[in-house]
Amino acid sequence: MNIELENFKKEIRNKRVAVLGIGISHIPLIKYLYNLGVDITAFDKSDETKLKTVLDEFSTMNIKYSLGENYLDNLKGFDVVFKTPGMRYDVPQILAAKEEGAKITSEMEVFFELCPARIFAVTGSDGKTTTTTLIYNMLKEQGYNCWLGGNIGTPLLDRIDEIKESDMVVVELSSFQLHTMTKSPSVAVITNISPNHLDVHKSMDEYVEAKKNIFKYQSPKDKLVLNYDNDITRELSKEAEGKVVFFSRKKTLEYGAMLKDDKIVYYDGNKETEIVRTEDIVIPGVHNIENYLAATAAVIEFVDKDVIRRVATTFKGVEHRIELVRELNGIRFYNDSIASSPTRTIAGLNSFKEKVILIAGGYDKHIPYDVMGKVLVEKVKSLVLIGQTASKIEKSLKDEVERTKKGGDIPVNRCSSLEEAVYTAYNQAAEGDVIILSPASASFDMFKNFEERGNRFKKIVNSIQAK
Repeated sequence: MNIELENFKKEIRNKRVAVLGIGISHIPLIKYLYNLGVDITAFDKSDETKLKTVLDEFSTMNIKYSLGENYLDNLKGFDVVFKTPGMRYDVPQILAAKEEGAKITSEMEVFFELCPARIFAVTGSDGKTTTTTLIYNMLKEQGYNCWLGGNIGTPLLDRIDEIKESDMVVVELSSFQLHTMTKSPSVAVITNISPNHLDVHKSMDEYVEAKKNIFKYQSPKDKLVLNYDNDITRELSKEAEGKVVFFSRKKTLEYGAMLKDDKIVYYDGNKETEIVRTEDIVIPGVHNIENYLAATAAVIEFVDKDVIRRVATTFKGVEHRIELVRELNGIRFYNDSIASSPTRTIAGLNSFKEKVILIAGGYDKHIPYDVMGKVLVEKVKSLVLIGQTASKIEKSLKDEVERTKKGGDIPVNRCSSLEEAVYTAYNQAAEGDVIILSPASASFDMFKNFEERGNRFKKIVNSIQAK
């Protein structure tokens, strides 16, 4: 019996609970709490019209609502407040509720407190979804009963009754989910850290501090996997309580997972084990080699090397991550909608040997774009721009052209919609060309999320009539 879980159920039944945000992660949470007999009020900035589908789903439940522009004004008199991940903890109404005595928490924080199984958690600015999925696939292929969730899109708290101590749980965690976490997983992985989400975080320091919570509460028996090649993550090793294992694509390590002679190898301090040749890894790009290095370092004590190799040679990647959509008249279209930061787009462009036609731009997260100039000059034959960040991306190209006197012939097109951008790119392409949507920006200026953006791109591409 999971004693912590039974105590949680007993205690929360007598509480007044507020759930802030009626989104993907909170719909199962609301249902779970309701079935426990909890007195729930659901809060959301959207009005009844926008939430009609969800409210219809809840129509038979005795749930109270606070909706619309001033929805948080009613956040008074609650015992427990479940905050949505994207909402800051220091919103005045939340701080006031905390002063009144409310416990401020989240779906993921409660899950960590109650989960009886070993948790593998992955965070990072780039590569976390692929790394999380690789770890899950490796553990599952080994024969463990596994659960996959978190920021990857699947809430887990409503499944807590089914999870056994012998199971393995793998979660992806964003900086928003980590911001107020006070418990760390058994195995923590940080793929890399670079400027991101500075539209929500007040500074780069705050962003890094949020990421640190993935290992801050570990014990010496836990493990922290860090990217040796990233300056920020390498330095984090000095603050670790758990055992630190590095991975590196560039350096021969005294201990850990590394790239050596075009092979992923793991050295445990006594013996070097060859895992897989890079040419046998199905998904392209050096960033995916790093993802495999990170996943290998995370699971090596739990998974046979043959299993890791089998996953590497069969796994075709995650949707919206350099996903081949279609080949038409010898032109290949790739969907890399997940690339919501410059570093992610740079990694995507470096996956191709040839120069590409790049569709980029989107919502502005107030992060620097000057780092893109070099790769744009080296890897792009034509640039098609949309969204709020179009001018920043174009400036990064122009500054690099002025600095190096190279790339001045790269055409730049501004478009008002994704559909216009796709057709502009296609009309410029010839047989053998690659067109890739890799926005280097979030999607929120035009789309609900990167999935909706990627799906729209695929729909447009698949609707193009052959010449």
